[in-house]
Amino acid sequence: MSIIDWSVLVVTLVVIVVYGIYKSRGAQNIQGYLLGNQSLPWYHVCLSVMATQASAITFLSAPGLAYSSGMSFVQFYLGLPLAMIVLCITFVPIFHRLKVYTAYEYLEQRFDLKTRALTAFLFLIQRGLSTGITIYAPSIILSTILDINTTYTTLFIGSLVIFYTVYGGTKAVSYTQMLQMSIIFCGLFAAGIMVVHLLPGDIGFSKAISIAGKMGRTNAIDFKFDLNNQYTVWTGLIGGFFLQLSYFGTDQSQVGRYLSGSSVSQSRLGLLMNGLVKIPMQFLILLIGVLVFTFYQYNRPPIFFNSFELNKLENSKYAPELNQIKADYEQAFELKQVEVNKMNIAIDQDDKEAIDAQRVALQAADANEKAIRTKVTDLMVKNDEHANTKDNNYIFLSFVTQYLPKGLIGLLIAIIFLASMGSTASALNSLASTTVIDIYKRLIRKDGSDHEYLQASRLATVFWGVICIVMALYASKIGNLLEAVNILGSYIYGTILGVFLVAFYVKQVGGRAVFFAALAAEILVVVIGQMELVAYLWLNVIGCMLVVLFSLIIQKLVSSSRSI
Repeated sequence: MSIIDWSVLVVTLVVIVVYGIYKSRGAQNIQGYLLGNQSLPWYHVCLSVMATQASAITFLSAPGLAYSSGMSFVQFYLGLPLAMIVLCITFVPIFHRLKVYTAYEYLEQRFDLKTRALTAFLFLIQRGLSTGITIYAPSIILSTILDINTTYTTLFIGSLVIFYTVYGGTKAVSYTQMLQMSIIFCGLFAAGIMVVHLLPGDIGFSKAISIAGKMGRTNAIDFKFDLNNQYTVWTGLIGGFFLQLSYFGTDQSQVGRYLSGSSVSQSRLGLLMNGLVKIPMQFLILLIGVLVFTFYQYNRPPIFFNSFELNKLENSKYAPELNQIKADYEQAFELKQVEVNKMNIAIDQDDKEAIDAQRVALQAADANEKAIRTKVTDLMVKNDEHANTKDNNYIFLSFVTQYLPKGLIGLLIAIIFLASMGSTASALNSLASTTVIDIYKRLIRKDGSDHEYLQASRLATVFWGVICIVMALYASKIGNLLEAVNILGSYIYGTILGVFLVAFYVKQVGGRAVFFAALAAEILVVVIGQMELVAYLWLNVIGCMLVVLFSLIIQKLVSSSRSI
């Protein structure tokens, strides 16, 4: 990167951190530290909720996902607006009325302590692991720019976020997130314009989308009902609804964001606006990935997008073999260029028969390029069995650093950093609040002072920060980060949501029944997920329904045994 880019990056990050610390000015009590004194307006709530969900994974992995397999992932969010409506009707007023710090406090009032502890424990596992993945995402950026191992960059990023989260708590998180999202929207808009600008002169926006569509990259909607298809309208509306309802309704990283609203109406308005804005925002992020795909039909893409791993291979004893593969790759790209130009002519002439023929030819050329790239990854494993052979998360980053103008590169990389810092800070704050309120204060130190709990919250933030950094060090082996986070959540969110739905709507079920129902449901969900019997979004529906069903059966058995 140039000096201008480094200046933009550093200044943006410093301003964000200083601004958050200044606005929070160090919380003096646990209520201010964990809930920001419940003083934030609806637009703060909306942007904070969005920033918590839209981590660096969103801006790194989503364009890479669209580049590799198309826009079908946007269907993942179709259930979000429905989930926001249910939350506003049910969850938000209950949590506000009870004046809880965490969502799990309510479960003890409704059931018992062991049910509260179980759900809190499940949340801590899920959020602790997934936060490690969100820390890893921006470390990819630094490692690519500086050409160093992600271990060092992961330690740096994790330490930076821990610092201002420990100092300022929820207010520092929320105020920085509001500024972060404003910068993110501007930067993404600029990136989209630049991708189109860099295309050949005769390739405008609509033609770029058309070419990508002919190669299967604009498949945004699929109405076919298929339990094994990860992304369809039905998995999004049904499975996505359950996942989003559980995430926003029972995950403390999100509950803590809207509990900081100054009133029920402010929290509701913030959530509803999030439901309206999130799908268009995700669509545009995926669209950028599609445009990058079209760009690389006219400009030869790297044979492997992770430059750090590629450099290791170039400096190894396998360099001669790599050079031969590169020569084959260049030849394959030149042959593909011929087919792309034929497609351009067919589209200009609106010759449907020629378009169909070229579609087949381009798909064959695409498959040939992928086969050559596979030879590179095989060689990487030969050279280093621990090599990271997944480069999907590096696609957009590689494009940004190689082709965008000075200044904008620094801004876009700052955006990815900001997204990671926002979501990671929210997660650490929620992990700390759940650990202190649901575990420490309830089970270990019941009569501590407010100052003791404040200090415990800060120590818990540091503890979970270290755990998440350790997890991040192992995140390079899990493929596309965006899918990995959602798959991990789908193993647990359905079970937690089932517990809350029983608490809200099935009044005859008691604590013992729902506790054992949740244990049984979670075991079955893990088994079904490991056997890959259905697409992962359906695990949210299955987990939720099993908890409700099992709790009713167990309660019936308990009631029957008592009556005998």
